Amino acid sequence: MRSPLFRRLWIATLISNFGTLIQSVGAAWLMTQLVSASDMVAFVQAATALPVMLLSVPAGAVADITDRRHVMLAALLVMVTVSVLITTLSFLQLITPWSLLGLTFLLGCGSALYGPAWQASVGEQVPVRLLPSAVALNALGFNIARTVGPALGGAIVAAAGAAAAFLINACSYLVLIFVLIFWRRTLLPTSLPPESIGAAIATGVRYARLSLPIRTVLERATLFGFGAGGLWATLPLIARDLLGGGPLTYGTLLGGFGAGAVLAALGIATLRRAYGYNRVATAASVTFAFAAALAGLSHWMVLTLPAAALAGASWLLSFSTFNVVVQVSSPRWVLGRTLALYQSAAFGGAAVGAWVWGLGAEHIGLSTSLVASSVVLLLSAGWVGRHRPLVAHGADELGPLATASGGPGLNVPQAAGPIVITVEYRVAEANVAAFLHAAHALGRTRRRDGARRWSMMQDLDEPTRFVERYQALTWLDHLRQWQRATLADQSVRDGVLALHEGPAPPVVHHLWAREPDDAEPSPPSGPD
Repeated sequence: MRSPLFRRLWIATLISNFGTLIQSVGAAWLMTQLVSASDMVAFVQAATALPVMLLSVPAGAVADITDRRHVMLAALLVMVTVSVLITTLSFLQLITPWSLLGLTFLLGCGSALYGPAWQASVGEQVPVRLLPSAVALNALGFNIARTVGPALGGAIVAAAGAAAAFLINACSYLVLIFVLIFWRRTLLPTSLPPESIGAAIATGVRYARLSLPIRTVLERATLFGFGAGGLWATLPLIARDLLGGGPLTYGTLLGGFGAGAVLAALGIATLRRAYGYNRVATAASVTFAFAAALAGLSHWMVLTLPAAALAGASWLLSFSTFNVVVQVSSPRWVLGRTLALYQSAAFGGAAVGAWVWGLGAEHIGLSTSLVASSVVLLLSAGWVGRHRPLVAHGADELGPLATASGGPGLNVPQAAGPIVITVEYRVAEANVAAFLHAAHALGRTRRRDGARRWSMMQDLDEPTRFVERYQALTWLDHLRQWQRATLADQSVRDGVLALHEGPAPPVVHHLWAREPDDAEPSPPSGPD
C-alpha cells in the first residue's frame, strides 16, 4: 500500500468490485423471478464465466503487445455501456431471460478483456519481491467486497428491484476509469515491432505448453473450477429451494462466502510459508468438497452459512495460489498471455461445471448434484496433489537475460528466413549422457521461446562432436527468441557449457536460406 499507484488502483477496484457483486445478485435473483427452471438460473453464472474461457487468450495477447492501460480503459467502456443498457431495459420492464443472459455474457466479455491486462500490470505497480503480497491483497479486496456486497445487493434488490442494482454497477466503473486515465505507464524499451495477435497467441500457448509450472496450473485450475463451479452457480437455488429464503438469504450466503475468503486471504502468506503451494491448494480442494456436500444436504442456515464460508476460504486459497504461481513463473513479455490462459482454464472449468451441475440440479435434484460435484472434486484433488504438484520459479529469476536493445550481431533484414542456427560442442565420451540430459533441458527452453525443429545430433565420424540445430521462420523471430531468454535460463545454458571441452567456446553459425534477389546482410555490429 506504500505504492501510490497500487493504492489508488486497489481502492478504485474495490469500488468496482462492489458494483459487480451487487449486479450479480440482481441478475441471478431476477432470473429466478423470470423463470422457474433451475438450469436457467445456473446459466447466469455460466454466462459470466464463459466469455473468460473464450476471450481471455486473445485478450492476453492484446495486453502483451499493446499498452495495457489502453486495453483496460477500452474494456471498462464496454462494461459501462452494457450496464447502462441492462439498467434501461430493466427499468422499462423489457428484460427477458435470454436478453438477461445475453447482456450478462457481454459484461463477461468486458471482464475477459480487462482481466489479463489488469493482472499483468500488478508487477508494474509494486517491486518484484512484493508481487505475491500484491496478488493476495487484490484477492483480499475482492473478497472484502464479496463479504458485504452480496448482502447489500440483496437488500437493494429487495427494496428497489434488480434495475437499481444494475444502475449502481454502471456507476461503480467511473472511479476506476478516472484513475486509469491519469496513470502514465513506463513501457519496456524494444527495437522490435510487436507481434500480430495470431502469432502472439501461438507464442503464448507454446510457452505455457512447454513451461511445467504453467501447464500444471492450467490442469489444476480446470479441475478445481469444474468441481467448485456447481456450488457457486447454484447458490441462488440453495437459498430459494433448500433454505426457503429470498434475495436477502442469497446475499447473506454470498456474504458468508466472501467472509471466509477474507479470513483466508489474511492467513494465506503464513500458510504458504508453512506448507508450500501444493499442500495449500490440495487442502483447499478437499475443504471445498466437504463444504459443497454440507451445503447440498443442509436445510438450515446455521449449517449452510458456515459451509459457504468454508467454500469461500477454499476458493480464495486455490485461485490465489494458482495466480501467484503463474505470476512468479512467467517473464513479463508473456505474462498477459499466461494469465489469460490460466483465467481461461479456471473460468472454463467453472463454466462447464456450472452447466453440468445446473443440469444435474434440474434432473437429479439439487442435493444429489452438489454431493456428486463434491465427490468429483475430492477425487481430482487426490490425483492432482500426488501427480501434478505445483512448482514455481522465483520472481527474481525471470528478468531478461539480454538487454532490450541487444541481440545477435548480424544486421540481416528482419523478414529474411528461414534461419537455421547451429551450435557445435565438444563433449568427452564419459560426459555424453549428462550432456544430452542438460542439452534437452536447453532445447525445451529454446522451443518454449519460439525455436522450431530443435535437435541435438552427434557426429558419427567424430563422436565427441555434437551439433545443436534449430530454426526460426524469420530473422525477426530469431531476435525475439534471443530477447525472451531469462536469468533462470542461464543456469540451463551453464549446465550445457560446463560439459563442453576445448579452449574455445562452442561455435555458432547462423544460416540463411538465400534467394537470388535477397539483399546482402550488413557486417556484424557486435558480439553474438
